[in-house]
Parts: sequence; structure tokens; C-alpha cells
Amino acid sequence: MNTNSSAGAAPILLAFSGGLDTSFCVPWLKDTYQRPVITVTVDTGGIDADAAARLEQRALSLGAVEHHLIEARSAYFEQVLKYLIMGNVRRGGLYPLCVGAERVLQAQTIARMALELGSTMVAHGCTAAGNDQVRFEVALRTLAPGLEIIAPVRDRAFKRPEQLKYLEDHRLPIPPFGAAYSVNRGLWGVTIGGKETLTSQGSIPESAWVLSKDAFTRPRAAERHVIGFEAGVPASLDGEHASAVAIIERLEALAGPFGIGRGIHLGDTVIGTKGRVAFEAPAADVLLTAHRELEKLVLTGKQARIKESVAQPYGDLVHEGQHLDPVGRDIEALLVSSQARVSGEVHVLLRPGSVFVEGVTSPHSLMAASKGVYGEAAGEWTPTDALGYSKMLALGGIFYQRAAATRS
Repeated sequence: MNTNSSAGAAPILLAFSGGLDTSFCVPWLKDTYQRPVITVTVDTGGIDADAAARLEQRALSLGAVEHHLIEARSAYFEQVLKYLIMGNVRRGGLYPLCVGAERVLQAQTIARMALELGSTMVAHGCTAAGNDQVRFEVALRTLAPGLEIIAPVRDRAFKRPEQLKYLEDHRLPIPPFGAAYSVNRGLWGVTIGGKETLTSQGSIPESAWVLSKDAFTRPRAAERHVIGFEAGVPASLDGEHASAVAIIERLEALAGPFGIGRGIHLGDTVIGTKGRVAFEAPAADVLLTAHRELEKLVLTGKQARIKESVAQPYGDLVHEGQHLDPVGRDIEALLVSSQARVSGEVHVLLRPGSVFVEGVTSPHSLMAASKGVYGEAAGEWTPTDALGYSKMLALGGIFYQRAAATRS
């Protein structure tokens, strides 16, 4: 279809998730701007064939002239997730950046498609109170500053009940969760927002969880699995080599029913407020936990400390939509260098609510490289060496105390 000639005007490209906000945007943009609307879903995970078909059907039923599903899972892993694993990145020590991490890649894809289709207008369904508006627009303005960005839900301050009523009044399809919950799903997990997350107390109901429903009311028997890494990247599961994307998807299916990676994150938003969101990140929880323990076996203490010092700022860049800043490439280079020996296998036990690392092995083990046995026998040193080392290590404290005594 020649979209430029449709309705006599260039189309508006809408970043489409199929949720209430973007579902509302399709007919509203079409009616308000009198332009055709093309919906674009960038597949960064969580979309199977049935879900893809439902998304297209919903978009067209809402009035879109075209719907495009762009495959980007591998690109998402290579450009973002790989480095989050290498850095063991969790925001607030808990949240593994489930969905926000993919927004820059989605914005890149949509900006490129707008230029290909000759459109100068792109739209999103973000609110004024969330992080995604910043992530989308920073990336869009960086990559294609000439594009006009439309954000109806934010700029017109539409509330979710108002959007729901608009769709009902126009007899248009309603998303599965309606106005009750905002659900976003990607390769790295699911986020869920509802009335319960608007305050700092209380959890969402069991029925609102997506991947881990009934994980604790109907607990599963524990399972053992082996995860292989090569240079810091997931490379095998239970002895079978596969792509990192395939391993992540398989781990989500394995660990989700255990309730692994379920949590509610409270932290600082990009715009400076405190925010709370429920999340399910089974694959992320398993891989970050396993990777961290493998690193402990093969990295020196100084390597680990320096890497940790840049990993959190990298997570901040991703969280804030600043992933395209050149400093991101600098940090990525250090992370890749640090992973040269992070190869081996991690044995994990999956059980309700947790992943337990039973053991790790690596051809680059620093533990195996020593002739000593911790707590049992000296290796490359003698008992006399150990005594001297302890004395030397205490000198700083001795001098400090001696100086204090002299002054008194």
C-alpha cells in the first residue's frame, strides 16, 4: 500500500503495544489529525505467533491502515541485554530493568521506519508521569530531530477511565486488562502497574501476575539445571547450545512458574519522583544470579570492583534513555574486556521463590589455580609468610593508634 497517498496525507507512525494507552491513540489520532495511522510493534520479546496475530487484528480493528511487527530480539540482546548481564545490573539492588531497557531500541526502529515511509510524525502512548516518555523522546530527538512527536495521553492528560470510555463509545476493541492494569512484556521480563503500585504499601492481587500466577498457592517440585556461559554470554542450557535469546525464552518458561524473579520495585523515576512497579523477571533473575557467581570464580578482586563501579552508571544510562550517549560505548568496551575469562557452567536449583546456585566450574578458575586450600592448608606461602603478612597488614592501624596516644 502507498501510505503517503492514503487519505491524502502522510501517515502518523504510532509505537503500538496493544495496551489501553496505544489502543486509544489509534482512533484518536486518526480522528484528530485526519491522517492515516500506521501501527508499529517492535518485537523485543514476549510476542509469540498468536500474540502477533492478535496485535495486528486489534490494530486494524481500531482503525490503523497498516500494522508492522519488526523483529528485534537479537538486536535487543546484542545492543542492551548482553551488557546488563555482564554488569550484573539491577536497579536498587532488585529490579533488572525489565522493560525500560528496550525503549531506546524501539525508538531507533520507529525513527528509521518513519524516514523510510516519508512520515514526519511519530506518536507514542506514554503518560506525563512515567519514564517511557523520556526514554522514547530522548532517543527520537537524538536520532531524528526533524520528526514531530505526538503524545496524546501525556499532552492532553487523558486518564485511563476516559480512554476506556472513548473506546467503548466508539465500539472499539478493549485490551484484556482494560483500565485496571498496565502490562508491558519483553524479553527481559514483565512489568505490571495498577492502583496497588500507586502507593508504597501492598502488593498486586495474584490474578494480576502474568508469568508466575499461583506459583506459591500451587508450588512446584524443585528442578536442577545447568547454564553455560562463554565470555560472559549465555551459551547453553542443560548441555544444549543455543542462542542467548532462545536460552532467555526457555528460562522464562522454566523459572516463571516457580515465582522466581517476582518483585515490586520502588525507586527513583527519570523525572525525579519516587515510583513503584510490580515485575516478573524469571530469566533475568536466574541469569544474573548465575553470572555473578561464575564471575566470582574467575575475576580478580580488583577486576570485580572496577567493573561494579561502572555497571551501575551504565544501568542508569539505560534506565534514563541515555543509552546512545558515547560514554555507553566506553563502558561496554570495559565490560567486554572483563568477560574474556567468564566462561564455564553454573549449576542452579530452581525452587518456589528463589534460584539457588549449587556450584560453578570454569577452565579459568582462580580457585583451582591455587595450591592452597582455604581454611585448611597453605599453598604458595609458608606459615611464616602468613605471620609476616598479618603483621605488615596491621601496621596502618598500629601507627594510627600510636599517633593518637602520643597526642594525648
